[in-house]
Amino acid sequence: MRSFIYRTHTWLGLIIAVPVLAWTSSGLLYAWPNAVEGGKIESIAPGRLRVTPGEALQRADNFAGRKLPTTALTLLMRGGRPVYQAVGGMGADSLLINAETGEVTKTPPPGILTRYFRQAHFYFFAGSWQVPLLVAVSALACLSALSGMYLNVTLWRTRLRKTHGSQNIRRDG
Repeated sequence: MRSFIYRTHTWLGLIIAVPVLAWTSSGLLYAWPNAVEGGKIESIAPGRLRVTPGEALQRADNFAGRKLPTTALTLLMRGGRPVYQAVGGMGADSLLINAETGEVTKTPPPGILTRYFRQAHFYFFAGSWQVPLLVAVSALACLSALSGMYLNVTLWRTRLRKTHGSQNIRRDG
């Protein structure tokens, strides 16, 4: 029975190591300045803002040629410039509206490091299976920990028996 649990514990450890490695490496990536887009925090100078939020939404609508169902409008610094990011108007895409000039552009796709960070750290690759996948991986990690504790307890019990058994033999002899 113990050899079965040992093999199961080994396989569980290998299976759990892959998502934990991806999660950890993506977290380290986020800690490096400028490795992930949005990782650098810049202050917005209010004097640089020439376009109001209402004007930004209007410019986004004009760019699309229709009224967009925008779900979020965020003011942020991007490339050293203040921009509004309008989200939700074009599906998964978003628009950037320069807060100084009013120029509208599509948000460029994220770089490879940002994509890796989002996919590995938040399990975005799993789509609607994100929560069930996280629950399953957590359950496997719990099983691995429990099997490791069982193996450790049985190892120490065996060692204690051997130690006490050899002491009894010495006393008798």
